[in-house]
Amino acid sequence: MKKIINGKKYDTDTANCVGDWANGYGHGDFQYAEERLYRKRTGEFFLHGEGGAMSNYAESYGNERYGGEKIIPLSENEAKKWAENHLNGDEYEKIFGSVDE
Repeated sequence: MKKIINGKKYDTDTANCVGDWANGYGHGDFQYAEERLYRKRTGEFFLHGEGGAMSNYAESYGNERYGGEKIIPLSENEAKKWAENHLNGDEYEKIFGSVDE
């Protein structure tokens, strides 16, 4: 997916996927959600999320809801917070470096 947001390009084909998470529901389920954390060559982070009709990524058309996808730019602190909540410690440190005990 490619999206221009505030004059900046976010492209899942050219950025490096550094982490991913899924809620465990199948792709056909209305509650399905999956997110991938990307880092651009510039060091900027963004989230690509997709999900079913009852997920945070749903799109509305009139009275109907459908599955959808979004790109969300993240600051480094927001990316770290996402990683803390969705990745294990080894995955986190692979992205952001070692953390003191």
